[in-house]
Amino acid sequence: MHVLGIGETLDLGAMYAGLQSRGHEVRVFVGDPDSRDVYGGMLHVVDNWQNELAWVRGAGREGIIVFESALRGLQQDALRQQGYQVIGGSALGDRLEADREFGQAMLRAAGLLTARCCRFTGYAAAIDFLRRRGGRYVLKYNGADSPRTRNYVGELEDGSDMVALLNLYDRRKKGDAAPDFVLMEYVQGVEVGVGAYFNGRDFLTPACMDFEHKHFFPGELGELTGEMGTVVTYELSARLFNATLRPLASVLAGSGYCGYINLNLIVNAQGIWPLEFTSRFGYPGFVICEALQLACWEDIFRSMLDRSSLHLSVQSGFATGVVLTVPPFPYREGYAELSKGEPICFRPGTSDEDRRAIHFGEVAMAGDQLVTSGVNGYIAVATGVGSTVEEASQRACRIAGQLVVPNLRYRRDIGERVYRHDLAELRRLGWIDTAFS
Repeated sequence: MHVLGIGETLDLGAMYAGLQSRGHEVRVFVGDPDSRDVYGGMLHVVDNWQNELAWVRGAGREGIIVFESALRGLQQDALRQQGYQVIGGSALGDRLEADREFGQAMLRAAGLLTARCCRFTGYAAAIDFLRRRGGRYVLKYNGADSPRTRNYVGELEDGSDMVALLNLYDRRKKGDAAPDFVLMEYVQGVEVGVGAYFNGRDFLTPACMDFEHKHFFPGELGELTGEMGTVVTYELSARLFNATLRPLASVLAGSGYCGYINLNLIVNAQGIWPLEFTSRFGYPGFVICEALQLACWEDIFRSMLDRSSLHLSVQSGFATGVVLTVPPFPYREGYAELSKGEPICFRPGTSDEDRRAIHFGEVAMAGDQLVTSGVNGYIAVATGVGSTVEEASQRACRIAGQLVVPNLRYRRDIGERVYRHDLAELRRLGWIDTAFS
């Protein structure tokens, strides 16, 4: 295959490296100039992806374009109109993720419950809203590339902590640019995601169920980082999938969407409350899903593009992914001084199997030494598979311990919340019925 990857920060580097190792020709475009050293000396990085279209076209049905982000949907739609084979999303998918109020409206139209969600383009109006209504809300910025670290889950029932934070953001805002964010009513329950591959007409099944751990520290403390680790299974998702993503098939088909899509949910006794879309491959989600997928990425892509099968071949059990970082993650400031260029080593005796379970992110080759690269110290994801969540999580942590990097940090509690509470609660509420331990 000729695979052209197009993204901003080379989030799918581990996927491209795997494709290349299996004999496929891979070229990648990285939109963020500060990230163009990621996978340096390991992948063929190009300066202009449009100049590579003839190379893709020349491979016929073996030429594939993979888009990483939810920022270039219009370009994806245009390329499909020109006959290119594109995996990624669509313009509609971009809007579902980036415009949170629009995403919630689409979910309501599909018959799903939604929490109160109000959009603001100024802090004063949001502060006035909270002072009048009170209550706990979640602050989320619009835009698929908005920084997750600025999001905040309100803690106080009167909303005073959120008011204080918005006052701070108001004082610190620069220039005349208006902020764009939503306040979503806080909903208590089990946080869980459902995701699946969509081939332009229908979903491949089974779908996956995932449990993200978004905070930097154990005990769900600290910054919202995106993800510090995730538990995935393909066994238990059917009921949640049929109640949430499945009803959106006709909407996605109408936009030509072809790629992975995920819906983050809160489940409680009142029902299912969809929170937000991820209209692209999630990171680290894609490597954790890969640990349970029996088919290689190229075979999954081919079945999606040819629409030759709606069956996704997967193994039973659970996969846990643990994110490995160095300072100043989750921020960029100071990375060049603190951690960029540090050596990455394996402990003596690390097996080839364990090495394959470490999926690198912001790395590069400096001569014959693997080193940290990129913009904020997102180094790798260690994955473990097991028949139970506890077994998968223990294996992921053991494998994480095989990597040696100065000041390496990761959470060792990924999955504990899931096997101690979340699965049992979902079973009690009637959303899963498979026995588990």
